[in-house]
Amino acid sequence: MRQESFDFLQKYLNNPSPTGFEKEGQKIWLDYIRPYVDDYFVDTYGTVVGVINPEAQYKVVIEAHADEISYFVNYITKEGYLYLRRNGGSDPLVAPSKRVNIHTAKGIVKAVFGWPAIHVRKVEQDKAPTIETVFLDCGASSAEEVEQMGIHVGSVVTFEDEFMVMNDKFYVGRALDNRVGGFMIAEVARMLKENGKTLPFGLYIVNAVQEEIGLRGAEMVAHRINPDVAIITDVTHDTQSPMYEKKTSGDIFCGKGPVITYGPAVQNNLRDLIIETARVAEIPFQRAAATRATGTDTDAFAYSGAGVAAALISLPLKYMHTTVETVHRDDVDSVIRLIYETLLRIEDAHDFRYFS
Repeated sequence: MRQESFDFLQKYLNNPSPTGFEKEGQKIWLDYIRPYVDDYFVDTYGTVVGVINPEAQYKVVIEAHADEISYFVNYITKEGYLYLRRNGGSDPLVAPSKRVNIHTAKGIVKAVFGWPAIHVRKVEQDKAPTIETVFLDCGASSAEEVEQMGIHVGSVVTFEDEFMVMNDKFYVGRALDNRVGGFMIAEVARMLKENGKTLPFGLYIVNAVQEEIGLRGAEMVAHRINPDVAIITDVTHDTQSPMYEKKTSGDIFCGKGPVITYGPAVQNNLRDLIIETARVAEIPFQRAAATRATGTDTDAFAYSGAGVAAALISLPLKYMHTTVETVHRDDVDSVIRLIYETLLRIEDAHDFRYFS
């Protein structure tokens, strides 16, 4: 990976972009892709879309989501401790002893998830942490002191953990789900520009908000763009680490390539084009099966308007919704290449219908 791209990846991942409050991360993303697109727009809730060939009638989307799981302050005790609500799929099991940033109008306030020591907990207390039992300590001794710090009910809380490289081949950090996807589609835009590729259609590079609470940003922007084709990238579970049941979760590996999904929301002809592209370009890939829905923004695009030919290319990831989400750098490069090469094979007015 070139140094400029790596620097962007690190900066973008380290910047907090909690669901509903993605603005600062979206600014970083837009600044990076601006030289590689002809136009862009930002919608009411913060989804950012870079556009190549905006006058073209046939429209193709490549998409990722920008938001990360987080917490809201929900209750402040008279002693100054903070209880929370989840914003997205935050897991209280990973919270105790973690450092956090509380986002306020006065700036970042540092805090920690407190937890009693193992040798003082009572038997009835020695259970897995839940959203009702985890709490924050921001160093205040009263509710009044908490409020003086700028903290109030509704203040957003994100983990402090930052990006690192492990064993020279794994990228590790919080919010790889799915800002690494935003990085990958931005790299596709860069490669198209720097390689002088001219597309016969309009390309919409979409970094959507609010996926973690139900695909909301994708729903909104799909109606606005009204695309013909949508290629979505998100993360999926590597199932090689302990505690996964492969009979139900599949057999997916970090380091063995992008994961191409089969399921009702995935348009078969578009999926087959992606698979053929991977074979021709000698890009390794894996397969996964979805049930009623993929659980990703693919669903929002597929079923928008009169129906959109949609497909999902996933990046294998370990330890989803923790602060040490882990992906293999080779898979990141392969997803970028696969999306890029697939775009070069889509024709103007490409008809993906099963028959006519």
